[in-house]
Amino acid sequence: MSEDVTAATDLLLRGLSREGEDLLRARQLAERLGLEFDDLSEYRIDPELFRQLPVDVMLRYQFIPLFRQGDSVVVVMADPSDVALVDEVELAVGAPLLLRVGPAGKIAEILEKSESTQRVLDEATEDFRIQLVQERDDGEETLTIDRIATDTSPIIKLVDTIIYNAIQRRASDVHIETWDKEVVVKYRIDGVLYQAMEPIDKRHHATIISRIKVMSELDIAEKRIPQDGRFKLRLKGRTIDFRVSIMPTTHGENAVIRILDKESTSKEFRNLNLDVLGFDEETKRKLRKFIREPYGMVLVTGPTGSGKTTTLYACLAEIVSSEDKIITIEDPVEYQLPGVTQIPVNEKKGLTFARGLRSILRHDPDKIMVGEIRDEETAQIAVQSALTGHLVFTTVHANNVVDVLGRFLNMNVDLYNFVSALNCVLAQRLVRRICPFCKRPAQPSRQLLEESGLTAAMVQGVTFFEGAGCVECSGTGFLGRSAISELLDLSDNIRALILDRRPAAEIKRAAKAEGMKFLRESALERAFAGLTTLREINKVTFVE
Repeated sequence: MSEDVTAATDLLLRGLSREGEDLLRARQLAERLGLEFDDLSEYRIDPELFRQLPVDVMLRYQFIPLFRQGDSVVVVMADPSDVALVDEVELAVGAPLLLRVGPAGKIAEILEKSESTQRVLDEATEDFRIQLVQERDDGEETLTIDRIATDTSPIIKLVDTIIYNAIQRRASDVHIETWDKEVVVKYRIDGVLYQAMEPIDKRHHATIISRIKVMSELDIAEKRIPQDGRFKLRLKGRTIDFRVSIMPTTHGENAVIRILDKESTSKEFRNLNLDVLGFDEETKRKLRKFIREPYGMVLVTGPTGSGKTTTLYACLAEIVSSEDKIITIEDPVEYQLPGVTQIPVNEKKGLTFARGLRSILRHDPDKIMVGEIRDEETAQIAVQSALTGHLVFTTVHANNVVDVLGRFLNMNVDLYNFVSALNCVLAQRLVRRICPFCKRPAQPSRQLLEESGLTAAMVQGVTFFEGAGCVECSGTGFLGRSAISELLDLSDNIRALILDRRPAAEIKRAAKAEGMKFLRESALERAFAGLTTLREINKVTFVE
């Protein structure tokens, strides 16, 4: 190669991104060695093959198995020019290798995201450190000496590995379920449960539950009644909250650990606003109008885990300014918002929603967020606050915007005051988004169309999609979730119907005439646009 060409290549390498450098080097190496080049852009994990190969070898020598071809295994390596390395890999794999060259960065990324990481964690948990954080009576946090080290108990390693892996995989909850002869660990990721690992022998059940109780400062001797607790962990420089519920069952105690990552690792949510939640343009336009009103109540409703609190945080993030005092009371504080005073509920010490809300009103706030209205006293104070010049954001559990009215009436709130205070009611659900990395067209069956309340004529010309399953989405075909919603605008006509105690069906008809889009319609729009699947929207909305 001439000096000019070499200089030009060096210059080109310097000008390219790191990823581009990787690709160019790998392509040049493949040409030099006369091997096939694979950029791994369409890589699909073969779980069976991954399970059969030694993980430590894959990580040590940075290679990925693609598929079996006869007696041989096709693998992608960053540097197959090292003959000794190739021989060792071949020996470890136990089969002849058919070599391809791939970019080193992409190989490392796939190994990190694939289930091999999980198996490495199971085998070598000494590689990370989890520190348990406890609070003294004065509220000060202290780090305990309780951490993973080479000499700690295998059960402590196991529990910490389960938690660490759940955080890595974006899980919202960890379920530890006890069966007749085994203990099953599941993660809830994007609202759906997945088995996290092979079942654990039943003989380890008592020590696993005891470890979780010790972390949560619960009574390890009490096994007959439910117990609730919480703990914090310091991991990689950030503190993560966990809420624990222990419940006795016929086969022993079950545990559910909810993960509340305040410093959320999701890049999108670092700049939280209504745009990242996935609402349609019309809903965002109306909601932005209501959250900028000088006073009144903005109410978000939906079942547990439907993203209500996240929506309220997004609303606050859009309106926060140095001119207004914003105070929130939550159980617990899930995200930390700069410029906002946030108060965690502490029922053990007597700080309830109602007591905290009374205290907040004496601090001259302009805008208030109440994490959840659970009882009559909180409901009445919140409505009074909205009537006396404060903008109140809050959530309540109800299935749709009309059911909310009944919930407040059951809490003995004066109907006239409630309707006067209310600016809008937003009902929402979360649907999983099809993974953009493995998205492909799909043809729904006739049965699925019938279950979805659709006919072949209604979907004429519509292309549906599904996820094939890839490394990015851990083989599920879905990556992340998006909000679907219905927004009830309290117009004079709607207010009059509510005060006349008209039937829910009549209120819905009037809202529809005024342009309200129902949850099911919003869900169908997402499916028709190829953002989610019919099966997914059928799980979270009723067919009307």
